[in-house]
Amino acid sequence: MSTTDILYTREDAALGTFAIRPLNPFEDAELLHGWVTHPKATFWMMQDASLPDVERAYMEIAAAEHHEAYIGLHEGRPAFLMEKYDPSELELVGLYDAEPGDVGMHFLVAPTDTPLSGFTRAVITTVMASLFEDPATRRVVVEPDVRNTAVHALNEAVGFVPEREVQKPEKKALLSFCTRDRFEAATGIFATGSVEVSA
Repeated sequence: MSTTDILYTREDAALGTFAIRPLNPFEDAELLHGWVTHPKATFWMMQDASLPDVERAYMEIAAAEHHEAYIGLHEGRPAFLMEKYDPSELELVGLYDAEPGDVGMHFLVAPTDTPLSGFTRAVITTVMASLFEDPATRRVVVEPDVRNTAVHALNEAVGFVPEREVQKPEKKALLSFCTRDRFEAATGIFATGSVEVSA
């Protein structure tokens, strides 16, 4: 990977450099397989996936018109998975009233034996800042499992407001929204350039 592959960078005052690059389904499949099948990734719903399953899933995302996947880096090392999608075309079709500028988001932090305090919050902050870096993004939409209380708390910390529960084919989800203003108010980060510095 060269520095030209980096799409977004954020300096975190406590934890250092976070960056986002495109996901390569072939080169990253083995790494991803270890992440998505880990017991802590139960809400990712790929616990029983084989390596070819993971490669196939991310090849499909790479080919999809309304879905993109990225690898997040911490100090240059792969540390999280990020997906963005058009919720008017995927995941939430018919379940809510889509608005122009809506962007859907998923993220997964890599398992580690040496967790860093505040790391997951720094990851979701980086993900959100990167999404709002696009001037066309007006609101981020998420639909985590209603049982995933840890993610609900993280979402609230970066400005998400729950609206209601929705029944999806694979889960009951907590539909939540975060506008640019709410994100900036919650984090003090203003998405105005390619590098974000958290206060």
